[in-house]
Amino acid sequence: MTGGRSAHPLLISLANISMEFRNKDSNNAYLLLALLPIPKFIHHKRAIRGMLEARLYHHCLDVVLAPLKAAARLGVMLSDPLGNLRWCFTPLASFIVDTPEAQLISCVGGKTSPVTMANYNQFGDDFRHPSRTGSITLNTINKIRGSANTLETYEKAAKSYRLNGVQLPFWRDWTLSSDPSSFLTSEPLHHWHKQFWDHDTKWCIYMLGAVEIDFRFSVLHNRSGYRHFKEGISGLKQVTGREQRDIQRYIIVVIADAVPPQFLVAIRALLDFRYFAQSPVINEEVCQNIGDALSLFHQHKKAILDAGARRGKRGGIDNWHIPKLELFQSVVSNIRLNGVACQWSADFTEHAHIKVVKEPGRSGNNHSYETQICRFLDRLEKIRNFSLFTSIREAGVQFGASKASVEEAEEEEEEESDNLIISTTSELLPFLWTSGYETGTSRVPDYFHTADLVKKGLLGLSKGGESLQPPRTYQCAENIVYHLIRDPAYSKKTIAEVAQLYNIPDLPAAIGSFILRITSNPTNGHIDSVGGRRRIYRDCLPVSHLQIWKKVRVQTRTYHHPHNKLIPYTINAAPPSSAWPYGQFDSVLFNIDSSKKWPQSGLLGRW
Repeated sequence: MTGGRSAHPLLISLANISMEFRNKDSNNAYLLLALLPIPKFIHHKRAIRGMLEARLYHHCLDVVLAPLKAAARLGVMLSDPLGNLRWCFTPLASFIVDTPEAQLISCVGGKTSPVTMANYNQFGDDFRHPSRTGSITLNTINKIRGSANTLETYEKAAKSYRLNGVQLPFWRDWTLSSDPSSFLTSEPLHHWHKQFWDHDTKWCIYMLGAVEIDFRFSVLHNRSGYRHFKEGISGLKQVTGREQRDIQRYIIVVIADAVPPQFLVAIRALLDFRYFAQSPVINEEVCQNIGDALSLFHQHKKAILDAGARRGKRGGIDNWHIPKLELFQSVVSNIRLNGVACQWSADFTEHAHIKVVKEPGRSGNNHSYETQICRFLDRLEKIRNFSLFTSIREAGVQFGASKASVEEAEEEEEEESDNLIISTTSELLPFLWTSGYETGTSRVPDYFHTADLVKKGLLGLSKGGESLQPPRTYQCAENIVYHLIRDPAYSKKTIAEVAQLYNIPDLPAAIGSFILRITSNPTNGHIDSVGGRRRIYRDCLPVSHLQIWKKVRVQTRTYHHPHNKLIPYTINAAPPSSAWPYGQFDSVLFNIDSSKKWPQSGLLGRW
């Protein structure tokens, strides 16, 4: 926290909240449940101190989670946002933790899988070992308890069974949730992306050498919205999940011609595994693709060992004792049981730690941290509730009105009211957003709505009241919108000047060919060809001057949920300059075949 104080924050959220809403930071869907202590025991043996710390951790969770376990066993009456009472049960859907914490929760020792019966010698197997069920662990604990009377003997006995010495796991009496192999879900940030940085990246650095791989990263094209590693990656110390994802985007093209083919296939297979597993919607076909990608890695992983790329502090390593690699085998089963894995990422919980622990801790006077953090969060919640209630009032929302009461009111011909009758919570959200409840939070701009207003003549007017030509925001296809800033970078330059500025000798002929094609077939907005010989002369051009923008913002919709908008990204088209001797251009794929559609057709029909 601050002032040298440390604690283990325990956050809680509801699994039945939609993934998009729960994982949005401004919605504050993760709440601080407890601050678990981090003790320092005085026993002279390190193994005993670790066992006592693990026991205290489970005891604290046992105390804090007792009401939830009782509700899971007996049920509890709770009020929903509309005031309806519901009989609720609270099973443990997911415990979002990294690998060491997963081992702590499942009560296993080091170099042991927390979700299967595999040990470190089996981490490299190409199949999933039997699940480590709660009953197996509890039976083993009962067996040890009957033969050990002291801490030392108990620790040795537990170690022989690859357990950490916990006697009373907090999940032992949690109805519907007493199986760590079920609620310890795959965690993308630590299990996938950090595994890529700790292992895959190190293999590639060894194969190319630090100097060569740094040079290759430094000369990559700089794209807006992504980090450019101008000094390479071998010297990076603190690497965030965002940087790990950016490196994954480049790593294949960086090493493509410098490693053996089998090595490249193995790295590519792990990347495909991660990309398939991060999909927000997963069906059996995607599950099959995930399994196939992992199988492909195991088929070619020997090339990594043959190249000597897997190394440790003492030199080469000829085994696959990587715990996170073994956890890959449980991804498909976790997805089938608990839904898509991206909703259980620690990206959101670690950021929530800042808002519910670190910021409240810094706001105090370095005394009574727990009390001041609770007071801070309590007051912040009151402020949010006040904003919520006033937003509901301003939106004219009326809760709890049934259809029968509405029909009765209509029959009695009562006076019309401006109040809006809401019967479900999902109907409430749009009115809260439009009434300013999210004021001050970052929202994705909606260029689709802007383009619709421009098309209707309700937006995009100049100072004189005339429509701006060309329009600054326009939709050219069903799922894509282009947006330009109001003023162009170069206004009223001749075509010859633009051709010289951008070093495009055949620009006049290219513009003429495009205009000729569009005028001959106005309904066809697709580009039939980009290269080839031009068949039009400069004198045939209907225009002599151009307006030039150096960049354009493009917004699309998500593939699985077309009603959701993606964050706009920037495409650069800047001419040569002192900073960019060859210009700053971003590559773009054009659909030149109207019968093809991405992603069903892949790259077919594109240029």
